[in-house]
Amino acid sequence: MTPPLILIAEGQADLRQKVREYLEQSGFRALPAASANDIWSAIDAMPIGAVVLDAALRGPDGMDLCRDVRERSDVPIILVGAQSTEVDRVVGLELGADDYMTKPYSPRELAARLRAVLRRGRNERVLGLRRQTEARFDGWTVDFARRELFDPDNRQIELTAAEFALLGVLVENPQTVISRARLMELAGVRETPSSDRSVDVLISRLRRKLDHGGRPAPIVTVRGAGYMLSALVDRR
Repeated sequence: MTPPLILIAEGQADLRQKVREYLEQSGFRALPAASANDIWSAIDAMPIGAVVLDAALRGPDGMDLCRDVRERSDVPIILVGAQSTEVDRVVGLELGADDYMTKPYSPRELAARLRAVLRRGRNERVLGLRRQTEARFDGWTVDFARRELFDPDNRQIELTAAEFALLGVLVENPQTVISRARLMELAGVRETPSSDRSVDVLISRLRRKLDHGGRPAPIVTVRGAGYMLSALVDRR
């Protein structure tokens, strides 16, 4: 199997080279990018496995790029910022990042997190690809084999790897309250001091995407317990 290609969008040339060398030694393929133009050229030209995106990248800045990349692609994004506050992590997740790291960081930790988001993207552990290929609820269709979601009007809705993993857990366990900790475990969300908030942000993003025609998404918050998919699920 061809190793995944990791796009390293890092403004510091020395760090960009250091990360590239470590990832290649760790079994990845790595492609450096120093600007927004480099990012778009790579995404348009080849299949990218994941993007490591410097939040301080200039012209436009990395935060804007994170949002723009997410609007065009569901490629996993690890956003790297200089701030470690919960606000920064939450903003990064709101913009569509799958994970958030703080500088300085070790390339070894980055490699571990890349493996985690790539595993989550493949959904091998959570979504039961061998057990079912499709599920329907409230007019929505989830195609597990292709990792696609279609609304009641049969329009495809783009989901990030993290969003799809969480949706898969809920669909696999309909009308069952699942705690935040259990959601993190099943969906492969990395545990951090702000992990509960990370799950809340991902659920909020899912709800917005599942809001169809003014009909609210069937994801219920059970105060003090977790979340539940309230709809009945028809598995195929």
